[in-house]
Amino acid sequence: MPRWSLWIVLGLVVLQILGLVPVIHRLRGPDASARAHARLDLLETVASLLLFGGMLLAGAVAESWFWLALAGFVLLTGLYAAQGVHRLRARRLPRPDPVSVAIASVTA
Repeated sequence: MPRWSLWIVLGLVVLQILGLVPVIHRLRGPDASARAHARLDLLETVASLLLFGGMLLAGAVAESWFWLALAGFVLLTGLYAAQGVHRLRARRLPRPDPVSVAIASVTA
């Protein structure tokens, strides 16, 4: 890995660390749904840190640190698959028609 690319990866690691601040802030908030979403964001940030940190250590120190990047990649892949399944389920749920809801509220 060229030395200049290590600086790029180091910049990405710093950005991911800075991205932890709003995620941790949302974890401490009162809204339960925001906390649940923040947990997934926290897992995504940690997996990205594993990926970039493994790339950085493999390029700067020794190739044996590449397993850390591989673990981050596997974790990110599983996380994105779980988020995709969650979004597909949310799309398939029947949504109430706003007109029928308005009519039901008027007649009730």
